Amino acid sequence: MKKSIPKSGKIAKDARECVQECVSEFISFITSEASDRCHQEKRKTINGEDILFAMSTLGFDNYVEPLKLYLQKYRDAMKGDRASGPVTSDTPVEEIVEEAFASQTLTGNVLTTEQEIGRAHV
Repeated sequence: MKKSIPKSGKIAKDARECVQECVSEFISFITSEASDRCHQEKRKTINGEDILFAMSTLGFDNYVEPLKLYLQKYRDAMKGDRASGPVTSDTPVEEIVEEAFASQTLTGNVLTTEQEIGRAHV
């Protein structure tokens, strides 16, 4: 969140908590849809494709393509890490995210997505 505001800006504690609550709800919303798909297909493990399918089903199509790129780049990086040693949680994943999203512009979709979340809970 801090990257989105000017360096001199501050984020109130209640605002951080509100965003965290929204993020948690969003994750639950998507995961529930993905879980339903797995249940219908008699599977126990939710995978990346299930999350992408859920996002598309729930109307978050604008995020599916960049996330497909991220997922593929992440998997490629994890394959490379396995060959060269243990997987760590350092910078490579962040670099993958930046690279995957570099060609996509998502800023215009935030309002639409928030409106869709609101409609889903009404």
